Amino acid sequence: MKNFLLSIIKPSGLWARILVFATLAGIVAAGFTGHFELLRQYLDTDSLTYQVGDVRISAYTVLRGILVLALVFWTAAILSDLIEKRLAHLSRMRKTTRVLVTKVFQIALYILSGLVALDLIGLDLTTLTVFGGALGIGLGFGLQKVASNFVSGLILLFERSVEEDDLIELPDGTSGYVRRSSARFILIETFDGKEVLVPNEDFITNRVTNWTLSSSKARVEVPVGVAYGSDLEKVHALMLEAAREHPRCLEDPEPVCFLRTFGDSSINFLLYFWVGNIVDGRWGPQSEVMFAIWRKFRENGIEIPFPQRDLHIRSGLPGREEPLREPGGTGEPDEASGSDEASDA
Repeated sequence: MKNFLLSIIKPSGLWARILVFATLAGIVAAGFTGHFELLRQYLDTDSLTYQVGDVRISAYTVLRGILVLALVFWTAAILSDLIEKRLAHLSRMRKTTRVLVTKVFQIALYILSGLVALDLIGLDLTTLTVFGGALGIGLGFGLQKVASNFVSGLILLFERSVEEDDLIELPDGTSGYVRRSSARFILIETFDGKEVLVPNEDFITNRVTNWTLSSSKARVEVPVGVAYGSDLEKVHALMLEAAREHPRCLEDPEPVCFLRTFGDSSINFLLYFWVGNIVDGRWGPQSEVMFAIWRKFRENGIEIPFPQRDLHIRSGLPGREEPLREPGGTGEPDEASGSDEASDA
């Protein structure tokens, strides 16, 4: 039912063409046969007329206005649908550019259609100045966020900083792929399948990480610690070898390995290598390279240590007083005390 009502308000495709054609044919036929004059005589009477100042509104005026608005906006919907389909076939134009052109065209088309419809109805357009002022006040208060998100959406489309299928990360930790952009929000599909609706304004006012804005390459980090006494040159060579053997590791930029710190329990290295497309994931290559490093270290007798601590226990410190004994306690001190009492007796 909802889809049927929506198709009546904003028809598209074959349904729209048939509906508009049938309505136009009916109006033309009614005009030739003189039915409009008869209809006006029945509906444009004083009993069916409402007077507001100098404005006279009759049932005939209302019916004519409904027909004009329906025809004008149905025609605008058909043109909008045709333009959108034409732009969809332009493979040279980027997807976001097509969305931007479509939205701008739709906005301009519906504004023009509204003005034409009001003029055909016979409404004086100068009376819209009061309505425009009220609309401005409404935008300034109640619709401020809506207007801000709409303008932010147009800015994003112009700048092309966030496009569909981009991999982005928000300041609150939300990460995922851009699946759809609209006039009010951007739909993000996270890695666990959730769909998050983020207002367009957040992409303008906050710091957003776009992993695929100008390049889809990404760097993978693998920190590794080895035991003291290991052959450091051998460790360095094995780590680079493990990275280069991975099929997704890029040759340019080539992988690099650095000796970072001499830690408390290990000598710490850091391996960097690049993958060509971050959309395919980073954790998989990182895990596989770490497995390869583990196998190579085991084959070459290189140990990855766990944290170690040396404890020195000291006893019999000079000047240490004997701890106090509780009265009635048991043990050697009590036995010694008993023997002393026996000797005194």
